[in-house]
Amino acid sequence: MPRHWLFKTEPDTFSIDDLERVGREEWSGVRSFQARNIMREMKLGDLGFFYHSSTKPPGIAGICRVVAEAHPDSTQFDKRSEYYDRTSKPADPRRWCVDVDNL
Repeated sequence: MPRHWLFKTEPDTFSIDDLERVGREEWSGVRSFQARNIMREMKLGDLGFFYHSSTKPPGIAGICRVVAEAHPDSTQFDKRSEYYDRTSKPADPRRWCVDVDNL
């Protein structure tokens, strides 16, 4: 039985329409250690409520599915990324993410 999670993002950052357009996306850029730990618990096929909080009204914009379990977030090693983390090393990554697709 799949578990259900909340995936919060804003439409101007990455919207449910963006997910539908690209089909699959690494849920990268998360810097909360609590969220990182939660993503490590996610399993293939788990479902997520795609939530926009800065919209009027705020709420669930769609549903996504976990299609890749937790793996190192690629943005932490990319010096051009706003999510670059100079303290994170490939042998011991600090940031993790999952991949999702649109249902």
